[in-house]
Formats: sequence, structure tokens, C-alpha cells
Amino acid sequence: MPEEVPALAGRTRVMDGTAMPPMPPLPEEVPALTGRMRVVAGVAVVLVVAAGLVLRFWTRSGLWLDEALTVDIARLPLHQIPGALKHDGAPPLYYYLLHFWIVLFGQSNDAVRSLSGVIAVVTLPVGWLCGKRFGGRAVAWTMLVLLASAPFAVYYGTESRMYALVILLTGLGFLALQRAVTSPRPGNLVAVAVVAAALLYTQYWALYLVGVTGLWLIVSVWRTRHRGHPEEAPWAALVALAAGCLLFIPWVPTFFFQARHTGTPWAAPPNFSAVINALTGFTDNQGSTLASGTNQGRMLAVIYFAMLALAVFGVGLTGRIIELDLRTRPRARGVGFVVLGTLFVAIAGGIVTASAFSSRYAAVVFLPFLLLVALGTTTLLNPTGRVIVVGLAVVAGLVSSAQNVTTQRTQANAVAAAINAQAKPGDVIAFCPDQLGPSVSRQIDNPSRYQMITFPRRTGPQIVDWVNYADVVHAASPGAFSDYVLSKAGSHHIWLVWQPGYQTFGIKCETIASDLITAATKDGGGGRNVVTNHPRLYYEPMNLTEYATGP
Repeated sequence: MPEEVPALAGRTRVMDGTAMPPMPPLPEEVPALTGRMRVVAGVAVVLVVAAGLVLRFWTRSGLWLDEALTVDIARLPLHQIPGALKHDGAPPLYYYLLHFWIVLFGQSNDAVRSLSGVIAVVTLPVGWLCGKRFGGRAVAWTMLVLLASAPFAVYYGTESRMYALVILLTGLGFLALQRAVTSPRPGNLVAVAVVAAALLYTQYWALYLVGVTGLWLIVSVWRTRHRGHPEEAPWAALVALAAGCLLFIPWVPTFFFQARHTGTPWAAPPNFSAVINALTGFTDNQGSTLASGTNQGRMLAVIYFAMLALAVFGVGLTGRIIELDLRTRPRARGVGFVVLGTLFVAIAGGIVTASAFSSRYAAVVFLPFLLLVALGTTTLLNPTGRVIVVGLAVVAGLVSSAQNVTTQRTQANAVAAAINAQAKPGDVIAFCPDQLGPSVSRQIDNPSRYQMITFPRRTGPQIVDWVNYADVVHAASPGAFSDYVLSKAGSHHIWLVWQPGYQTFGIKCETIASDLITAATKDGGGGRNVVTNHPRLYYEPMNLTEYATGP
């Protein structure tokens, strides 16, 4: 066990730590709430959790590209899912879970999103347990309300993607690893291996999380042996983590193919400022075009970063005095190393491999990050001050999360509604880029009535093939595609779903739109814009233009 020495105000301060998860009792005595404040806080916890539960199942938006594409792959026969994912670039676990969920509950927007909602609800008690193991009951209850109100967690609880599952698995991994280090029994070690493998099969940034966690365990082994206490070295936990990585081997050939041929052609590679962007991405509605730019988002960011700093460096002395220890607090050292280390290594990997960054990838460190925020509040030894800070964070989080109810992630609803109301059997519906196809096509009534085709591959709209995507886009001719669409249409109308500004496309979609209006006008017809894009209102905006090729 780490050595303890007397500290200021008669308390004890742990001078050193071992591996990340095992934590000694809290060195600070966090004053408990008493009397009326305790009752009010209890009622507030119930209300916040209830609001968080409702918000995890309530959004009016249609499914945008990633969600619709996920559903289109998940509803395939089981044996076809690995092949589809080979061309998509994602690991398979969430898709298999969603496949069986669709079998049971259907594939409406509410049905497919409810899987993430249920996972997000299960994460709440797991987060409470993580907080209790990490810093006692004060951290546990703070963690619960912060997690219940967190915009990042709420948003991904309403998205049919794997990120809610990632957050849950990181919580389970924290608990499993903590138990494996303190009590390396077979069941605890198996849990570490299973959760590590599940993370790797869910989201590829888990590779960085598992690697950095393994590095911290290696450092812990070396430090305990160096002090002459080899029996305390977390060897078993390290071996269990490695065993989880071995379970990933069957998927490795697919992973290597995806790494070579799919990548992230939809955005530019990151720089190290993305570390800050990842953390600020935790503070606002992810589906908003104004992410991290609202007042409540800024307030939440200030509280998060202030509490993070106090968790790492702060020691509460009195209700008015907090001491800063630049050596960092041992309790927060391991978790802080894993959170920041994972982000820096992941961003460095993105720079080296020219892979894009999105703040949603940071889901692999969201829960441990929030644990640090909750721990930071325990340095506020004045109960009223602590309640005010946590209360402000919760209110800011809920206000931001509530925007998710009405925020429209995609303009596909309006486009599909116009097509359903006005298009005729035999009309051609073309998409440029093909990335607009999944979200629109799932909302089109009787899609077999139309001829649907996408640029650049001239395939159907349900699946986007990301293999060598940038090369395929570069080689594709917008003029040849326009001619092909015109030949398919004949005397029927053409409906072009398009949007400029997509990475690697240059002005090809604009060229197609221009070519079609030129051809339609030449033949005595014309064109009209049915739906106009609204980039400030939609995360995925789009235009819909109708072309009549005859008088």
C-alpha cells in the first residue's frame, strides 16, 4: 500500500499511488450535507436523473448519415455484416447488437435509437459505482448528476451509433480493472479481458485507450518492483489486458484492410489543438451547428476545466482555502494520465496516418474525464459552495441537453417529404455526394418506384462504400455522371439531392447541378430548387433541385 504521512489540518495525504484504478480512502474529509440542504439535494438528484432519463429517449430529428448508414448495415443478414463493415471502416460489436435489436423492435427512428438510450440509462448506475470506487459517496453522487445531465452523454443516448456503448464499456472497464488490481482473482481478470476486447470491437480509438492504460500498468509494475514490493505489482491485471487484445486478433485482417483503404476521407487530419476540441466537445449539444458556442456550453466548459485542474492539483484545506500541489494528487494521477495520454496519442496517430478527428471519438475518455471533474468538486470543502458549483454544471448541462430535443441533425426530412409529395414513378433521384443517400432514402415511400443513383460510384443510396474513396471521387467525371442520369431519366423528371463543400469533392456536385439545368433548358424544360440548404440550422444540410427535361 502507498505510504501515508501527516498533512496540514491534521489530515493525511497519500504520497504515492500504484496503478490507475486502486485508490486509498479519500485523504480529504468531504463535509456531508445536513438538514434541509440534504433534503433539497436529494430531491434535486431525483429530478436531475429523471430529466436525464427522459432526454435520453427524446429527439425529433431524423437519422443523419452515420446513423442511417449504421442501420442499413445492421439490418443486413448476420453473415453479410462483416463484409459491409470492411467497406465502411468500423468494428462490428454495436452492429450485431443493433441487428438483434431491430429484429425485436423494428427500424423506426425511435426503435433504433432506443438501443443507445437503454445503454445510456444502464451507464448511470455504473457511473455511480465508478465514482464510489474512485472517491467515495460524495464523488459517486456528484458523478451521477453530472453524467445524467451531460450533453455529450445525452446526445449519444439518442443516436443510433456506438458511442453510448463506448461510454458504458469504459465505466465497466474502470470497475473491472480496479478489482483486478486490488483482488486479482480469475473472475476479475476475465472481466478485464472481456471488457477490453469489447471496447476494441466497438470503436477503434479504444486501441489508444487500452495502449495508454497498459503503459500505466507497466509503469506501476516497474515502480512497485523498484521499491522492493514486487508482490504488489499489477502483473495479473496487465496480463488480463493483454489477453483482451489477443481476443481482437480474428478481426485484425479486416482492421488492416480498413486502415489501408477506408480511412476518413470526409475531413482533414487534425493538429494537437484537437485535444482541447475533444474536451470542449463534452460541453455542448453535439448535433448543433453552434457546438461549444452557447453560453451554457461555455459555463459548463469553465466548470469542467476548473474542477479537472482541482482534481489533479488541488487539496482542500478549509472551506475557503485550497492548496495546489504541483506534483499532482496521487488519486487523480493515473486517471489523468490515461485521459490526456489517450487524447495526445490518438491525435498524434491521426496526424501520422492522415486520419480525421471528430470529438465523438473522445467518447473513450469521457467517463474517466467526468470522474476527474467529480473528484475536483470534493476539494470544495464548503458544502454550500460545492452544491452551487455542481448545481450550475447540472443546470448548464440540462439546458444544453434539452436543445437536443428540437435540434435537427439532417435536412433529409424536408427533402424526403418533398420527394414523397411530388415525385412520380420512374423519376430519377440522384445524390451528390453519395453521403446524402442513406438519410434521405430511408424516408422515401415506396423507393422501388424511382431510379436512385449516387455520385461517384453510380450505386444505390443505402450504403456508402468508403474503400479508396478519395481516389474514386477524384477519378469520377461529373459530366459523365450527368449524361448517365439524363439517359436514365428519358422523359421522366430528375431530382438531384446535393450539397457543396464536401471534402475531396471540390465543385463536382455544383458542376452536376449546372450540367443538368443546362441540358434541361436546352430540351425546352427547366429546373427549380425545391428545398434550399440551411447550414446554420442543420448539421447535415442539403439542396433538392427538380429538373424537367422536356416542355
